[in-house]
Amino acid sequence: MKTANNTKRIPGFGDVVSAEHTTSVKARESWHVLGIMSEFVEAAERLKDIRPAVSIFGSARTKTDDPLYALTEDIARRLSDAGFSVISGGGPGIMEAANKGAFAGASLSVGLNIELPFEQHDNPYLDVSVQFRHFFPRKVAFVKYTSAYVVMPGGFGTLDELFEALTLVQTGKSRSMPIILVDSAYWSGLVAWIKEQTLARKLISPGDPDLLQIIDDPAKVVDAIFDFYQRRGFADSAGEREQLLKL
Repeated sequence: MKTANNTKRIPGFGDVVSAEHTTSVKARESWHVLGIMSEFVEAAERLKDIRPAVSIFGSARTKTDDPLYALTEDIARRLSDAGFSVISGGGPGIMEAANKGAFAGASLSVGLNIELPFEQHDNPYLDVSVQFRHFFPRKVAFVKYTSAYVVMPGGFGTLDELFEALTLVQTGKSRSMPIILVDSAYWSGLVAWIKEQTLARKLISPGDPDLLQIIDDPAKVVDAIFDFYQRRGFADSAGEREQLLKL
């Protein structure tokens, strides 16, 4: 919409709805924002003491008799016994396997569950359960309280979490940390595509594919995380703590 002097006029919300409806919508949005803030506060209170921790991502559809379930459980148990709390999405499938392995180990098993239209309930292997209604604070919690990512085969949600982690590390919005893909048969094609397409077209930087590691052996997954932190230590620097405040 342009005025007589040919400058744009941007309509306000009140131009298209009644004043009463405007007030109602603003009140709902205010409560929405407060709800998101409350989830950040609860997550900070519940998760502040769990470090070091490793986030494990993967499909909710993986069955208990799938070899990937047993592999995930093995990795999580090794991490737990090595002193890492294990964080998952708190639901079924790979998430359950991760929590089951950690629950049987020496360190905490943590679930960050999300309310979905198809109900997702906590799996029974949680020492700490944090409930979220919004994906945004849940994603921040996955990043803020973890020292590494282990990514098992999964669908769109898993890919979303993987690329979110990659983007945050690549852009310097999160501290550098290991991002480990487990099951080379599943992930090799994706990594090859990243190199052959995005890197070849100079859409990413030469070192970006190296942010990913493909490791199939459970013991080597744990070793890779320890090797990374042996070089730099587990404590966050002042700069990294500042980074986390800007997620």
